[in-house]
Amino acid sequence: MKKTLIALAILSTSAYADEGMWMPQQLPQVAKELKAAGLKLDPATLTKLTEFPMGAIVSLGGCSASFVSPQGLVATNHHCVYGSVAHNSTPERNLLANGFLAHNLGEELPASPGSRIWVTKAVTDVSKQVVTPEVAKLSGKARVDAIEKNQKSIQAECEKDAGHRCTVSSYYGGLEYYLIKQLEIRDVRLVHAPPEGVGKFGGDTDNWMWPRHTGDYGFYRAYVSKDGKAADYSKDNVPYVPQHYLKLAKEGVKEGDFIMVLGYPGRTNRHRLPSEVGFTFDWNYPAFVKQSAESLAIIADTTKDNKDTALKYASQVASINNYYKNRQGMLDSYAGSDMLQRKTAEHEALKQWINADAKRKAEYASDIDVVEKLIAQRDAEIKRDYYFGSSKPRLLNTARMLYRLANENTKPDADRKAGYQVRDVPRLKSSVDALVRNYDEKVDKALVLNSLIKYAAQPAAERNAAFDSVVGIKDGMSKADLQAALDKLYAGSKLGDLAERKAWLDRKPADFKASDDAFIKAAVALYEPDLKDEAQEEELGGKLQQAYANYMKAKIAYMHSKGQAVYPDANSTLRVTFGKIAGRDPGADGTTWKAFTTVEGVAAKATGQGEFNAPAAQLKAIKAKEYGKYMDPKLKSVPVAYLATLDITGGNSGSAALNAKGEWIGLAFDGTLDSIISDWDFNKKMTRDIQVDLRYILWNMKYVDHADNLLKEMNAE
Repeated sequence: MKKTLIALAILSTSAYADEGMWMPQQLPQVAKELKAAGLKLDPATLTKLTEFPMGAIVSLGGCSASFVSPQGLVATNHHCVYGSVAHNSTPERNLLANGFLAHNLGEELPASPGSRIWVTKAVTDVSKQVVTPEVAKLSGKARVDAIEKNQKSIQAECEKDAGHRCTVSSYYGGLEYYLIKQLEIRDVRLVHAPPEGVGKFGGDTDNWMWPRHTGDYGFYRAYVSKDGKAADYSKDNVPYVPQHYLKLAKEGVKEGDFIMVLGYPGRTNRHRLPSEVGFTFDWNYPAFVKQSAESLAIIADTTKDNKDTALKYASQVASINNYYKNRQGMLDSYAGSDMLQRKTAEHEALKQWINADAKRKAEYASDIDVVEKLIAQRDAEIKRDYYFGSSKPRLLNTARMLYRLANENTKPDADRKAGYQVRDVPRLKSSVDALVRNYDEKVDKALVLNSLIKYAAQPAAERNAAFDSVVGIKDGMSKADLQAALDKLYAGSKLGDLAERKAWLDRKPADFKASDDAFIKAAVALYEPDLKDEAQEEELGGKLQQAYANYMKAKIAYMHSKGQAVYPDANSTLRVTFGKIAGRDPGADGTTWKAFTTVEGVAAKATGQGEFNAPAAQLKAIKAKEYGKYMDPKLKSVPVAYLATLDITGGNSGSAALNAKGEWIGLAFDGTLDSIISDWDFNKKMTRDIQVDLRYILWNMKYVDHADNLLKEMNAE
């Protein structure tokens, strides 16, 4: 690989041994640190995506996972398979509460619509093909359009290899671009999930907390056609045979051991400007926390008398709760920190360094000023439109998607908007299907009304005139008036019916224009205004991308001059992070946090109800100390979870934790509440993530769920 800015930025990493979500191709640059930390493998092997162990690591699109058997068995977190468990649950067969185990292939259930397993095959630097000399001269929407055109062209060429999905991802704010080629496995089936009393033990009370006793694990299986090709669900499909799968560790882990996690972290914001930090923590996160609390209360109230509806929204409630506690935890950490002051001082030092040299000033100074002004404009628009986004009924958004698809389908595929090309149709169809088990009109209407009241209270100049027109919003409307307007809109549509929704997937723009369906009519009326708004957003986005990329170029050069490392913020692409298993003294509560928890802690917390309803079979095994070979000799018990100094974030859920030999030792599933602010500001002393110990997974499978077939498949017996 050519020496890119990524390579140039990595000069001295000794001060960052526990920090960094490294791209695989960067690892030779930190080989010394990896070896010093205890890695027994050659660091160069981790750069080879189709070899062990990287070839076993997969993405679920929002979660990470890994192959753990030669029959395509995939291990991930319970909360990552939660949506599929909920999709297959009914009041009569409540898999969420009772868990699920397929004793053979024939008993495995289709995962929720749209589920995918992505196997990364190649990562290629395509920066020069995306931002050509011609594109570099452009600004605003013209730049966005040109970059998108080049991205689509590169992706289309890559996807000539059937069964693969190719994505051009941006790094360092658009300074560099990499082509990610992934095998797309479309037939995904649910194999095993423990009961909620194991997989979600502690619930929202223990979420982001330590000590932790959650058995956050679950299993999918990847299926392909008989000829080994990616295929849609079919009873004739067969399990996928991965080139590589993880082997179970021969020995249990202990405090001080080397650990690395391989996965797909979602988003971090460590390179953000001080103004972005201020806006996020002073306005955006507080608004999010407030709205999340209101949404949770509304869902609880509107589903309390209907078990089936509650099941439909169980996954959404879990997601809202997770982010609600996450954001509140960040706000609490931020309130007592000097983060903004430090970020401001660092930014000022960068500007001083730029202005101290005529050449640097000519190259970077103007873009630093521009990026700050553009960010202020963007943040003002986010604030203005905050309640607008959640004021749209889900079926209206579905109708807008369907009408946009119909219009894009009239164009050659290369000219269609990204997200509406032929390659995107299966995903769009899955979203239509998924509404069957995750939508209820009563709940949706209550959620929309809550946002609509706040949106309608804004001055007309700050509202969207086209949306106001289709809903019938006018100044001074009461809650009852808005409720009546929504009732009329919902009552005039048949999109709540699956067959009706699916029929619109194949209709022409003229069919939409002729429709009397309320949501379809609204989508047609909003189409042109939506395009205008999109163009304005892209004009701002293009200018911002151009200035932000040069800001990052300046920052990398500045940190390079100080001998400091620069790794890209997380962006849902494959990364490696490494550290050690370690407790913390003091913990957030002022006590010493031990590195491990044990099953005795499960028994101590178990109440027999709610979030702490451990299965009777589990409690019986704990009481009898039926631990078998899964007992840790030092702990004299089965370890449940352990802390490590790893640098992870959302998206790493389900990531395989490996020991120094590359053997599987557990699954990352959470962080601690006072360290999650590391998404913005890494703190080596505080940062700890949480893994469920492989020994607890296997012990539960053997002594509680009797998943002997899976234990044999993973060679655990």
